[in-house]
Amino acid sequence: MTVRPDRTFHATAKLAMQAPVENFAYALMLSPDFSRPDGLAIVDVDPKSKDYGKVIHSVIMPNKGDEFHHFGWNACSSALSPLNGHPFLERRFLIIPGIRSSRIYVIDTKGGPTKAKIHKVIEPEEVFAKTGYSRPHTIHCGPEGIYVSTLGGGGPEGTDGPPGIFVMDCETFDVIGRYEIDRGPQDKQYDFWWNLPRDYMVSSEWALPPQFEKGIVPEDLLSNKYGHRVHFWDLRERRNVQTIDLGANHQMALEVRPAHDPVKEYGFLGVVVDTTNLEGSIWTWWREDGKFHCEKTATIPPEAAAKDDLPPLLRGFEAVPPLVTDIDLSLDDRFLYVSCWGTGEMRQYDVTDPMKPKLAGSVHIGGITRKTKHPGGGDYRGGPQMVEISRDGKRVYWTNSLYSTWDDQFYPDGIPAAMVKASVGENGGITLDKDFFVKFPEGYRSHQIRLEGGDCSTDSFCYPSV
Repeated sequence: MTVRPDRTFHATAKLAMQAPVENFAYALMLSPDFSRPDGLAIVDVDPKSKDYGKVIHSVIMPNKGDEFHHFGWNACSSALSPLNGHPFLERRFLIIPGIRSSRIYVIDTKGGPTKAKIHKVIEPEEVFAKTGYSRPHTIHCGPEGIYVSTLGGGGPEGTDGPPGIFVMDCETFDVIGRYEIDRGPQDKQYDFWWNLPRDYMVSSEWALPPQFEKGIVPEDLLSNKYGHRVHFWDLRERRNVQTIDLGANHQMALEVRPAHDPVKEYGFLGVVVDTTNLEGSIWTWWREDGKFHCEKTATIPPEAAAKDDLPPLLRGFEAVPPLVTDIDLSLDDRFLYVSCWGTGEMRQYDVTDPMKPKLAGSVHIGGITRKTKHPGGGDYRGGPQMVEISRDGKRVYWTNSLYSTWDDQFYPDGIPAAMVKASVGENGGITLDKDFFVKFPEGYRSHQIRLEGGDCSTDSFCYPSV
């Protein structure tokens, strides 16, 4: 018998783009009032299928109150690392943390989309005991293990010590321990990603649990107490080597998106809001002569609105901030997609020159005041939120829920779960697919999406594209 790496593992981003297209997607379902267990929905995304745009299977968890948010694979293309990879792993298990419960589910996807089932449940006590962290958030499949960022430290409020990152065994799924040896000034955590051959990692900051679990705290936002720094780490030494403060007014530095080709030493960061003018912004970070830099390279203005059209949280501003809550970068490092959850817009930027993003396309759907309907007639509430791109860059999917309590503040009329898809023009531009509007079971909202065989926010590539 010949043992070969998983066919969905690719040495380069270019090879991943040439792989077979996705036929189904995984989307998380959360119960905002905790009245039912959260779940994983499997969605048919094959346009030739009779079930196109429908949920064809779901895995419902045994517990309530988890609040599903982000998730990821046990293994991906990083397993091909020449240094310490595990090339004979399978992209088989989805790791789904409960951001509120600190419980982690391992879902076995072997056998096809309708066979997904619970493989293992890691109770919060194991996470607390082995890491001192809580509120697990982002999952990344590393060369030698599963990396998990957290939003909380220890204690009931998650404020006994700073949050951070911990590592899980990619075969047994045991929690191993904390990642950080020297965290430097890092005291908040959100997203993280890396350049594996260059041996560095980038992490960002959102908030501590008391600042998000019961909703946004307006006093803390206006006092600039949310995260506004980006941290750079020596990946192997597990040491913070540089911290850049974006300025206290740039509140909530969220998604980190490095270039996929590891030869390129730059990436992008989304910032939710500038408290001086309500703008959202995109930042480009890069390394030059061993030092990291970060610069604001694109801004998105707020939209004026009548006070009576706004939720109570925004009435004093008489404007809708764009609220940049997610970004994603195509595998060819050409297009950056930016979710403007407040104004109800998905933006596409050409970032061929990473220091000069150019707006290449845009669609409106939902939005606090616009309330733009789906072209197929669907009632889409909320705004574009978690965005995912197909490996070939031709399709873009997104959902509409941010976080349960924040949803209720910004969209008090409710956000029923929805997932939509846009097609990408060869030279840019995006168009919503009027025939794709996923309806989830009643009572759920939807958050992150993963695609069959990998996507643009999952895999890390260890070799240059040629």
